[in-house]
Amino acid sequence: MAHVLSRATRSLRAMPGELFVQSRPCAQSQILIPPTCPVTDIMAVPPSYSDLGKSAKDVFSKGYGFGLVKLDLKTKSESGVEFITSGSSSVDTGKATGNLETKYKLPDLGLSFSQKWNTDNTLTSEVTLEDQLAQGLKLTFDTSFVPNTGKKSGKLKAGYKREYVNLGCDVDFDFAGPTVHAATVLGYEGWLVGYQMAFDTAKSKLVQNNFALGYKAGDFQLHTNVNEGTEFGGSIYQKVNDKLETAVSLAWTAGSNNTRFGIAGKYQLDQDTSLSAKVNNASLVGVGYTHSLRPGVKLTLSALIDGKNFNTGGHKVGLGFELEV
Repeated sequence: MAHVLSRATRSLRAMPGELFVQSRPCAQSQILIPPTCPVTDIMAVPPSYSDLGKSAKDVFSKGYGFGLVKLDLKTKSESGVEFITSGSSSVDTGKATGNLETKYKLPDLGLSFSQKWNTDNTLTSEVTLEDQLAQGLKLTFDTSFVPNTGKKSGKLKAGYKREYVNLGCDVDFDFAGPTVHAATVLGYEGWLVGYQMAFDTAKSKLVQNNFALGYKAGDFQLHTNVNEGTEFGGSIYQKVNDKLETAVSLAWTAGSNNTRFGIAGKYQLDQDTSLSAKVNNASLVGVGYTHSLRPGVKLTLSALIDGKNFNTGGHKVGLGFELEV
């Protein structure tokens, strides 16, 4: 029996894909499969550099819309074309913004097409080819055009991911000279280490130099980062149970006393309702309430309270609707 399990474990480790399986011995037990010791530990492909610490960021950002009245609409035609429309209006200034996006996919060819337009009159087109030239390889060509000014820009993106590694490289095309953005994330047994850089070919200068280190184990995640050697940050994410998620964020700048600290949490009251709350060291308190009125219709209410100036006003409220048909 032990020989069969060993062969099965080796076979699973050899399979390509998004997950790999690693054997975990249990030194304190004399039986083959103790009920308190898991036989395997499933680990995913490392995230991209921009997604490091994403779980904590989501707890701080999702479920809030301070100072805005926002409407999002998603629909899909019978031919498979997706339409995504969003609009928002500032409560303070009354300024309205909006954008329209269409998406179409050809799964058999690994191709997807996207076009966007916003109220700033910027047109964006994107073509993506994924998992065709090689498993885990994603190529994207992104262009934008502003009719009012005639400004054009283009970007070529490449990403490759598999067990233990996630690579990314973007090239911004500019008349003065392209800028190259590159990032690497390596993962092993829950540990994550990442590096991000940007090189301006016109100036022959390194314009971005960032480093990150993290650890992920089940429902616990730790993330730290250093940007340009002067900006330091870190976050902790903990999923306490099926209903409660918590996060802590800390950031500071070298040579400055400006330290930023925040705590956030999200509690799922039931299948359709959730409560969110966060507070930072500037005494800004944010609360959010999200409720699914019915399938495809979601309501979000949020408020930002200035604890230092509670009686003088300046608080912000937000209202959001998400419709999907």
